[in-house]
Amino acid sequence: MKSKVKLIAIVATVVVLAAGVAGGALWWMQHDQAATAKGADGKEAAKAPAKDDGKPAPDYKYVTLDKVLVMLRGPNGSAVSHYMAVDIVFKTLPDQEKRTKDHLPLLRTVAVKALSAYTVEGAQAMSVEDFARLLNKAYAESYAVDRREAPFAEALIGKLIIE
Repeated sequence: MKSKVKLIAIVATVVVLAAGVAGGALWWMQHDQAATAKGADGKEAAKAPAKDDGKPAPDYKYVTLDKVLVMLRGPNGSAVSHYMAVDIVFKTLPDQEKRTKDHLPLLRTVAVKALSAYTVEGAQAMSVEDFARLLNKAYAESYAVDRREAPFAEALIGKLIIE
């Protein structure tokens, strides 16, 4: 019977300690957020006014274009056995989701064209954000040439592998 009491006491102690640690962590995170909201002089940092026009933000859908493979060029422009694999995610409104899916072959072609000009070294030097900007610019130019509106708000990088 004494072993059960000891076990219950140990379990209760562990639970109380875990709750204390969780509470301390929560307090620390809130304290840290409050400190970063203040400037170096201790005054509240100016916050950008929130845009509140009464309408909720749109509920975007995300359409994925998997496995866009591109052969990369060597330093002198020659073909080498290096490639890039990119998964692109398109942020679209629900009523444009089907249209975005219908455009996936075109979107793959534009991505391959935009990315295939890079050398291995040039691609390795770029960040994920750089690739996203590059693709968004290429898509905007492609739709501008066709004088059509893109069926998505933004192209995002879901996965990037340079091999």
